[in-house]
Amino acid sequence: MKKNDFYVISLGGSLIVPSTGIDFRFLKKFRELIIKEIKRGKKFVIIAGGGNTARDYQNAAAKVFKITNDDKDWIGIHSTRLNAHLIKTIFRQYAHPRINKNPRTKADIKKHFAQGEKIMVAAGWRPGWSTDYVATILAERLNAKTVINLSNIKYVYSADPKKNKNAKKIKEINWSNFRKIVGNKWDPGLNMPFDPVASKHAEELGLKVIIAEGKNIKNLEKIFEGKKFQGTSIQN
Repeated sequence: MKKNDFYVISLGGSLIVPSTGIDFRFLKKFRELIIKEIKRGKKFVIIAGGGNTARDYQNAAAKVFKITNDDKDWIGIHSTRLNAHLIKTIFRQYAHPRINKNPRTKADIKKHFAQGEKIMVAAGWRPGWSTDYVATILAERLNAKTVINLSNIKYVYSADPKKNKNAKKIKEINWSNFRKIVGNKWDPGLNMPFDPVASKHAEELGLKVIIAEGKNIKNLEKIFEGKKFQGTSIQN
């Protein structure tokens, strides 16, 4: 598979299921754009995050009994799989009928496009692996050079802008400096622009990661077209 054949999208769970419930309006617009791009010859890997669904279940469990990080991770993983099934369902005509749950097996990954499918939908795999990390592994397996991370933030900031009024908006940053912002440790339920373990692997692979606000569909289209967009680019 040649480089740039695929667009790898890490789709934040907070976009799929915000605190107000499943956002079918966003999903409808997202679906329309992806199908439009498929008709232009593009193929996609879409990895669904757990978002609020995962956090709601994790918080509820913690109120009942002291749970481990492993428990939190498994709740998060199954939340991503539920969200991934929803994504697979709305792309039924274009996606492989099975969700990818193991990004390590290259032969299995190729099966997702063997019958002319245009989309692979993926989810979490095992504890310690965020969906951002799954996205980097799938990009590696498919020789893609860019991961598009869609969430509810427009840019990466030098610090949390909700807590620090002096936080600066970042449009371009290298991996070394980005990793100083996110740190090196993975924690279930961690709310970072791109998780620390995934960031380390992306740097090793020389991947470019674009972080952008997912609800801005026109902006996403600009990314696909290689035009100027709102968001943060991270690369070596």
